[in-house]
Order: sequence, then C-alpha cells, then structure tokens
Amino acid sequence: MSLDPRRAAVLALHWQVNVIKPEGFFGPMLAEPVARSGVVERAARFHGAAGVPVFFTRFTIPEGEGGLVRNTGFMRAVGDAQEAFRPDAPGVRLIAEVAGGTPTVVDNQKLSGLAGNDLAARLSERGVDTLFLTGVATNLTVEQTARHGTDLGFTVHVVSDCVTAADDAAHAASLANLELTTAGCLTASEALELLHARS
Repeated sequence: MSLDPRRAAVLALHWQVNVIKPEGFFGPMLAEPVARSGVVERAARFHGAAGVPVFFTRFTIPEGEGGLVRNTGFMRAVGDAQEAFRPDAPGVRLIAEVAGGTPTVVDNQKLSGLAGNDLAARLSERGVDTLFLTGVATNLTVEQTARHGTDLGFTVHVVSDCVTAADDAAHAASLANLELTTAGCLTASEALELLHARS
C-alpha cells in the first residue's frame, strides 16, 4: 500500500469537552473509558506527527438548531440539551490536549463529520483523497463518518488506537465492521509509516 501524503488529511472527530471530559454532556458515559484507554494522548501524538492537515469537527447547535434533525434518540437528546452545545458554550471547546496552535475547526449538527457542512468539498478542492480518522466514539461519529467518507469516494482509514467507545465490545465490533466497509483500520504507527514512506 502506498499513498501521496500531499493528498491526505486527518479528520479528528469530536475531541471536545462535551464528549471527552467528566463535566461534559456525555461525560457520565464516555469520560472514564476515554481516560482509561489512553486514547487522548495517542491521538494528540498522531495529530502532531502526521505531517498532513488536521481538521477537527465539533458537534454544536446554534440558535435555531441549524441543520439538526431530531430523527433519532441521540439527536432528540442533544436537541433537548442544546444550550450545552451552543458554539460558544464551554462544552463544545476542543480539549486542551489536542487543541495546540490554531486548529482548523468545522462545526455541524450531524453525526458524520462530513455531513451538514462544506468539509468534503473543501477536502476535494485541496486534492485530498485519503482520510485518517481519530475520535470518540468509535461506534458513533467515527463509524458514521468513515462510512460516509467511503461513500463520497474517499479512501478512509480509521486509526484504531486513536479511537474509543463507551463499551469495549461496541468498540471492537465497530472496528470489525470498519475493516469491511473502509480501506481498513491502521494503528497510529502503521498510519505514520504510510504517511512518511516517501519522506
């Protein structure tokens, strides 16, 4: 397998306080397994070492709900708590561990990081055809974005040790699904080797 790193990017999905930290909206479900997994530190290292553009997605809900559609239990729940997801609310901030420098941030009101925004078009305009995904949770935004990106024509790799979920079994099952529905999962080490093969 080979790739042109000039045509690659990282999508860093939902590295925000509401998802990662105990005080966040999803903290009771996700903060402990995220901390236990060590995924934040691994993802931060990967983002810094990848040598390609990194795009951070945030789930936000502006006044008027933007593109939010309450067609699932998940979307109804966040819609009912939308004050916690306002673009200027503390919970939507990127966590400090991954937010160094001036990150490129894309907001939306969808589970897929490529839905309800112009990110796919921006990537294509830059000539990007290969995406490496990190984020939380594996079986939610990561899997949804990976499948969506694949359907849009991108070559998608989930960075398997830079994602996690609330439940180890759900995480493992999601990664198994993604092996079949994307170009395959890679560890951070494998992804970096691929990205730097021509350096």
